[in-house]
Amino acid sequence: QVQLVESGGGLVQPGGSLRLSCAASRSIFSFNAMGWYRQAPGKERELVARITDDTGTNFADSVKGRFTISRDNFKNTMYLQMNSLKPEDTAVYYCNAKYRSNGMDYWGKGTLVTVSS
Repeated sequence: QVQLVESGGGLVQPGGSLRLSCAASRSIFSFNAMGWYRQAPGKERELVARITDDTGTNFADSVKGRFTISRDNFKNTMYLQMNSLKPEDTAVYYCNAKYRSNGMDYWGKGTLVTVSS
């Protein structure tokens, strides 16, 4: 069983920063892709940033230059550093990982990010 637990969400003012964490119950090397998705109220879930074995890192156009994605292999944790936050970044952010051994996608329960003055 794979578990992903997000943390780091909260309320931040426009222009501020937050760092989200996703702690995995398995080694980072168990996954051939890991990423962050978000879902705003009334909207579909969308890709924010992703790291894959095949394509490296990918970002949504809306966050390029503001967000970075990274992994700490020793801590089995993935991060999303979010800078210059905008109100339109408000959403529940979900961690996703594709497990190498069975090809299945796993999701965390999400962490809420609210950007508001």
